[in-house]
Amino acid sequence: MTLLKIANGSIIDPANSIDQVIGDIWISEGKIVAPTMMDSVTPDRVIDATRMIVMPGGIDMHCHVAGPKVNTARKMFPRHGDQSNSVIGEGALMTTTQTGLRYAGLGYTTLFDAAVPASMARHAHLELQDTPAVDSGLFVMVGNNHFIFECIRRNRHQELREFLAWMLNATLAYAPKLVNPGGVEKWKLDGSNALGGIDVAVDHDGLTPRTIIESIARAANDLQLPHPVHLHCNDLGRPGNWRTTLESMKVLNGLRAHLTHIQFHSFGDGDDDNGSFGSAVAPLVDYVNQQPNLSVDVGQVMFGKTVSLTGDGALGEYLYRINGRNWYCHDVELEAGCGISPLVYKYRNSVNALQWMIGLEWFLTIDNLWQVALSTDHPNGGSFLAYPQLIAYLMSADLRREALAKMNPRALRRSNLPDIDREFSLFEIALITRAAPARILGLQNKGHLAVGADADVTIYDANTDREKMFRFPSYVVKAGELIIEAGQLCPDACYNVSQSPIKVTPAYDRDILPTVDHWLEKYGTVTRAAIEI
Repeated sequence: MTLLKIANGSIIDPANSIDQVIGDIWISEGKIVAPTMMDSVTPDRVIDATRMIVMPGGIDMHCHVAGPKVNTARKMFPRHGDQSNSVIGEGALMTTTQTGLRYAGLGYTTLFDAAVPASMARHAHLELQDTPAVDSGLFVMVGNNHFIFECIRRNRHQELREFLAWMLNATLAYAPKLVNPGGVEKWKLDGSNALGGIDVAVDHDGLTPRTIIESIARAANDLQLPHPVHLHCNDLGRPGNWRTTLESMKVLNGLRAHLTHIQFHSFGDGDDDNGSFGSAVAPLVDYVNQQPNLSVDVGQVMFGKTVSLTGDGALGEYLYRINGRNWYCHDVELEAGCGISPLVYKYRNSVNALQWMIGLEWFLTIDNLWQVALSTDHPNGGSFLAYPQLIAYLMSADLRREALAKMNPRALRRSNLPDIDREFSLFEIALITRAAPARILGLQNKGHLAVGADADVTIYDANTDREKMFRFPSYVVKAGELIIEAGQLCPDACYNVSQSPIKVTPAYDRDILPTVDHWLEKYGTVTRAAIEI
């Protein structure tokens, strides 16, 4: 039994209401164990964490690092040689190995790919298994699934639940993902890349996003999933889409749900006639503050080059028409449209500046930080490599003011951010990067440092330069093994450390299988055997 002791660290563990308490953490066989068990035992290794900050390992609950969209983008934008003139920025696209090592290098030990089509889940899992040093899971896309549509049309709600449970088992997924529910289907039917609400019919039978969201969310809640439904709302990126977002929240009516990259769904109508828009964070935050069943991640925009990777084909076309850059889209098994396009977020662009401000408004005005998780929707709002800079902005109003001084003045009038002086503490940063994502996801053994938790621990030097502090942790422990020591990666440990695929296996009635087989034989391009892992 290998025994590791982290001694004299300043422990921050929001899940257990611990804020910079000096203490020790004992680790054995990949778990945190009680110090009282070790009174007469000499540890095999002691890390002296005096004057250091000790937190649980970071959790990125929404990123895009595997699956068909990522692989297609890698082919479109190969990274080799001199990258200074690349159309995308550093970290937007990486190999599986680079992804795992760079996450670990920031102190992150768990991630979830947020949008994988069922027929591509097998390959996505192989990629995640090849991503070292992190535990991982994926969300399977069901928001434009034709079988589910048929169940909803015919009020076969029990069949929908059984199908959803089978789908999660078959793909080893952790949660169902709705991407522009019904909107992708509508786009395929008539080219409409904007809906203008959730009551627009998306097919010839009058099916609407409202019914799709409510039906799938109810089925997921009935299955008592730890993370019931992960919702990418309709009308992403359109001026005035806050109304669509608010109506989507109201449809849930007490059902548990998570709304993702909420920044992209919080746009007001603007104050002129030339198509610009403003922030509508305030009414959405007010609603979420009253709804403990809801949670969000922000999808913060960070300035620089990146690339859009989305299962929302309609959005992909919309971005192409805006920026005129390269665009690629493909259909996946008649249920997803993958859109890929390079992006550049600029300080002097009023829209980009406003997006940056809207994201920070969400963080800084929501009442209950247990309902919000830090994300950039990697790489859509920016690379996860920008997390240290984002954390610095949250912790310093002065840094935010310096950034605001670079921005297009038109944007400043359309956001409340210039008037917000709130600054996050280290405790609050640990909450939105560790404890809250774990609770939102329903991960019992992650995001905290209590006895029995997975031994995923990050140790930072207590540097007043917060960006530098969070960019270079001194130690990272994953599953009880040191994978970063004295600020340096330990390659052998990174490649060999224990990794656990994170999945759910809800019970389902196997009587649904002949119906699934018949459907796939009639309408699909793959069999059930090709989907099941």
